[in-house]
Amino acid sequence: MKPIPQARQEAIPSLNPAPANHQQTCSEVKVFLVGAGPGDAELLTLRAARLLQCADVIVYDHLVSDDVLNYAAPHAQRIYVGKQTNCHTLPQQQINQLLVDLAKQYQNHPPHDDACKHKLTIAGAHQVIVRLKGGDPFIFGRGGEEVEALAEQGIAFEVVPGITAASGVASYAGIPLTHRDFAQSCVFTTGHLKDGSLNLDWDALSRPHQTVVIYMGLQALPEITRQFLLHGAPENTPVALVEQGTSAQQRVLCGTLTTITDLCRALGLKSPSLIIIGQVVTLHRKLQWFHNQQAQ
Repeated sequence: MKPIPQARQEAIPSLNPAPANHQQTCSEVKVFLVGAGPGDAELLTLRAARLLQCADVIVYDHLVSDDVLNYAAPHAQRIYVGKQTNCHTLPQQQINQLLVDLAKQYQNHPPHDDACKHKLTIAGAHQVIVRLKGGDPFIFGRGGEEVEALAEQGIAFEVVPGITAASGVASYAGIPLTHRDFAQSCVFTTGHLKDGSLNLDWDALSRPHQTVVIYMGLQALPEITRQFLLHGAPENTPVALVEQGTSAQQRVLCGTLTTITDLCRALGLKSPSLIIIGQVVTLHRKLQWFHNQQAQ
């Protein structure tokens, strides 16, 4: 188990655990929907790290890094439910049901007293089920669907935000999502709709003076760039692809709407990759600070 650095606790004393009330018991179960951030474990929130350290069970996704999982207590049961292209461990509906079933199962199995005392300072009088998702669970993470299933069954839950990929990855790539000289607004969208289509509002996305960040869009990159061009975006509109952003394997590839697809194929970028479209991409070379295996 990876301890929370003392310096981090002392820097924000208001987030230190309150003294435990040992007269309480961990008699109830609570599901914590936790954002793991974009990859770098140092971007995990203190709340998320503390919950991982007292979790009874952790249900986690493909995009959760091993470094993040290292915060978990040794006794925690780990259940992998990750999704990759054409390879889903469980369909979403079954993941929803799994969370419900786990909550009901743990309702009748109180933990050891010592474990309970630690939890009382972190999670109140609850047994802890952590549903751990990459980025922020309420931004293209299907977190809303999962807590809907819990709410419908009367199961207590809490949502712990995480740094979403658009924010964390863009920062590590040296690309500000807004800038007074280039972009006065920013749009987050997905390149993978529920029905498999790409029926997006291309007119709105192709407008100038904004930044468009596309999650889960790498496979659809040729169609995305084609639609931007069809809807009036200039051919030289800058585009960045960031592969495995915030990790030691991060690669940043910059091009334009007309060149980025061929560049991507030539360099073999793979998922997870974030697409950033807009004039702010031109700042990457000047502002890059996170130097790893970047492709320029």
